[in-house]
Amino acid sequence: MPLDIDRIRAARPQNLIHYFPSTSSTMIEAARLVAAGAGPGTVVLAEEQTAGMGRLGRSWHSPPECGIYCSVILRLSLSPTNLPIAMLVLALATAEAIQNATHLACDLRWPNDVLVHEKKVAGILAQFVDASIVAGIGVNVNQTWLPENLRTPASSLRMESNGRIYSREEIIIFLLSALDSFCDMLTNEGSESILRAFLAASSYALNRRVMIEESGRKGITAGLDQNGFLLVRLDDGRIERVATGGIRPDH
Repeated sequence: MPLDIDRIRAARPQNLIHYFPSTSSTMIEAARLVAAGAGPGTVVLAEEQTAGMGRLGRSWHSPPECGIYCSVILRLSLSPTNLPIAMLVLALATAEAIQNATHLACDLRWPNDVLVHEKKVAGILAQFVDASIVAGIGVNVNQTWLPENLRTPASSLRMESNGRIYSREEIIIFLLSALDSFCDMLTNEGSESILRAFLAASSYALNRRVMIEESGRKGITAGLDQNGFLLVRLDDGRIERVATGGIRPDH
């Protein structure tokens, strides 16, 4: 069933919402809107994406009418060097929205994975476009299957709830509200508050044995630096800052 956009607009009059039955990528549409002068709080929603964007140029599986494919224009006082802080804000907001709507417990794996039962149910992406940040959020909501050849084992909220179907509109409304809350936290309390919140919400950020994707090196996570990058204490005792790529559990 298509999204009830009128319901979302009625619940979120402060957001200007652009809706597409199909688009290549909500990130691309949002970047075009920034170039045309769109302001913060502008939202792009699509029923499906034909070229959904993941991190590092990867694709995001975006079948019609079962997931949330959303990009939001944000204006945050961040520089490119601390763009990871924006990723943490998005991850926290996405996890809170999912938990409020479904009561499923979420875990966060730096930098952009939202997990339920150790499977990825949502991913986020943040890019600077001029003076704005385009925040892309994808949530697997009511999918009954997902490709098996994905880099990270993936699932949907429905698959992790024994087939329960969820209201995408409700999750989107919770998501936009949670984004407001965490953006306000960043503005009013500073990036340290976001770092603390992420550390509290993630089992991966501290004292978790992991493998760094890019290098293959292994170690124990040692928290986040002031710009939101993950620190890993390698097996040889050195501390490595993970600036690109991501991590995987090292069982």
